[in-house]
Amino acid sequence: MRLEEIKLGIYEKALPRGLDWAARLAMAERLGFQFVEMSVDETDARLARLEWSREERKAFVNTVLESRLSVPSMCLSGHRRYPFGSHDPEIRKQALTIMARAIQLAVDTGIRTIQLAGYDVYYEEGDADTRAWYLEGMQAALAMAAREQVMLAVEIMDHPFMNSILRFVNLKRVLDSPWLTVYPDIGNLSAWGNDVAQELTLGIGDMVALHLKDTLAVTPTHGGTFKEVPFGSGCVDFPAAFATLKRLDYHGPFLIEMWTEKADDAEKEIVAAREWIVAQMRAGGFIDAG
Repeated sequence: MRLEEIKLGIYEKALPRGLDWAARLAMAERLGFQFVEMSVDETDARLARLEWSREERKAFVNTVLESRLSVPSMCLSGHRRYPFGSHDPEIRKQALTIMARAIQLAVDTGIRTIQLAGYDVYYEEGDADTRAWYLEGMQAALAMAAREQVMLAVEIMDHPFMNSILRFVNLKRVLDSPWLTVYPDIGNLSAWGNDVAQELTLGIGDMVALHLKDTLAVTPTHGGTFKEVPFGSGCVDFPAAFATLKRLDYHGPFLIEMWTEKADDAEKEIVAAREWIVAQMRAGGFIDAG
């Protein structure tokens, strides 16, 4: 496979804060990417995107159409603050409202995949009730997604609730829907000590995209580091992962996940990360040398 055949994207939070969408897409294109993943996180500012007016949605769509890039996916991490499994019924209600609004935003803007964080609760202690409420919330979310033909993709997380593709497979046995897929994070898979090749093989039929980041492993004395680990300094064996993906004939997109929007020189860090990832793809035989 040639490099130009790879769909490689960048996370919105890697790009400098304060850019409008035209500038954000232009910068991502200039740095060699084909798409940007939108963030709707737990902050009020990004949750407010779910309230965009019709005019704001049209302006966003026009901006994307005028660029050479796409925004095919949304990272909906707002459920960290408003989880499906919360003990508070008002928070559970808000979680469903957020889900419904996110699906409608996807419909209106052409976003095809909504990535969901894989946990029942984040700021609360989980128990049998939180797990049951999570399943109820996900069933309702999948009903909405099926009606609108929007894909929901569960990320393999920095949280024990969903720390392997095997756990996703078990979830899908309960929530049997074609609109439920998996969005593995190679860094998170590695940090939890999973057999990455085995996990990717298990999930290949349900994988809609892959996150690329480095991590530090969970050990008896360290809880793991899941964010902002410089590429090449963590525990991920990228060449081996790319060799597995080559064997599995994976053709889906890759997203470099970084949080450099407040960095002194975000562009420099993004360029270095992209070059490093491409080198690892070549080392693993996923793309041709050259």
